[in-house]
Amino acid sequence: MASEEPIYRVTFVNQDKVYELYVRHVFQSDLWGFIELEGFVFGSQSELLVDPGEEKLKQQFAEVKRSYVPMQAIIRIDEVRQEGAAKISDAKGTVTAFPLVPPKRS
Repeated sequence: MASEEPIYRVTFVNQDKVYELYVRHVFQSDLWGFIELEGFVFGSQSELLVDPGEEKLKQQFAEVKRSYVPMQAIIRIDEVRQEGAAKISDAKGTVTAFPLVPPKRS
């Protein structure tokens, strides 16, 4: 019995938005401080209902072979049984970007 290739749900912050994408491969990048996302998975073409948010993401990542996301932008990475709907939402509540400049010490 062959095992199926895992699918990962990756949630990260990008320009005050929270992206939730499904990918086949997640790697620590050779570019220091980045996570590589590869093999983007979107909903089935045979679905009757079309989610405009997912369609926007499909278009945005249509020609992308691999995406590099800064580690500090990653909120969480989950291995899931099957893909869901990719989405973009507003960053609300306690989701903030990691500070780029360390605080000054006294």
